[in-house]
Amino acid sequence: MSSPSSTRTASPPRPVPAVTRRASRADRPRRAGRRSALTASGFLAPFAVLFLTMMVAPIGYAIYQSFFTVHRAGLFGGAQSTKFAGLSNYADALSDHDFLASIVRVVVLGCVQVPFMLGLALLLALLLDSRSARLRKSFRLTFFLPYALPGAIAALMWSFLLVKDLSPFTGPLAHLGVDIDFLSASWIPVSIGNMITWGWTGYNMLIIYSALQTIPAEVLEAAALDGCTGWRLARAVKIPLVRPALMLTTVFSIIGTAQLYTEPAVLVGTRVPGADPKFSPIMNTTVTMDMGSQNLAAAQSVVLALITLVLSFGFLKYNQRKGAMA
Repeated sequence: MSSPSSTRTASPPRPVPAVTRRASRADRPRRAGRRSALTASGFLAPFAVLFLTMMVAPIGYAIYQSFFTVHRAGLFGGAQSTKFAGLSNYADALSDHDFLASIVRVVVLGCVQVPFMLGLALLLALLLDSRSARLRKSFRLTFFLPYALPGAIAALMWSFLLVKDLSPFTGPLAHLGVDIDFLSASWIPVSIGNMITWGWTGYNMLIIYSALQTIPAEVLEAAALDGCTGWRLARAVKIPLVRPALMLTTVFSIIGTAQLYTEPAVLVGTRVPGADPKFSPIMNTTVTMDMGSQNLAAAQSVVLALITLVLSFGFLKYNQRKGAMA
């Protein structure tokens, strides 16, 4: 006869409540989302560190410096003390005639040069995107190559191409009875605009060309069936569809024009070693701002950044409102 303990059967496992099963299933997407967020944060961390150290920190330091002034004792410097100046540096910047005149010159230059450059970039992009285009890769590389050249080197190269006694352009013009000095006060804005256009047209052309490549083939085929080809296709279909790219390049060009410094600085400061002074590409005209003290320069940079911000966002808001009304 068996004992009662031997006939005892194992008790069935307790069922897991449905609420607990639902909670565990709901936690899986959350845990997966946390892992994805941590992975993304790990990839973004290097960019965040570089952005904070190379962009945010210098901007913050410039704003901080703009509210102070440095007083030096003695003829050759000596002891110096830093004092809070409030808005006096900004008042000095806004009352500086040369600073305000430089801003006006840059704005006038941008109003003429930016539309011309973007129009040329759009034309080149449309030509490359046309069906009859040949050697697209070679032409893309040729148009983009000036952008790959550092700005200081390009400005130095153009300074020797534009100086009157060395320029290959002044001789043929002189035979035609046209005497032009491209580095004179009246022609220097044109020369700088030419340098900027030469260096940045290919960059903007690639942005617009990339936008043209994203146009669906069905749209182009439907336009072709309706008899819309050639320049009519470009004007009625392609240009409206690449409008966001045009807005992007315009904003970039506004920001780049406000940061114009390298070309005028090189043209003003370049001299040919050992050459006669008349052969040096040097102008007696102040093209951009003349930075005095460090604190005043910080205030001027903040003012310039605010002007750039207003122009860029004003252009974006104007286009958004225009697009909403259309």
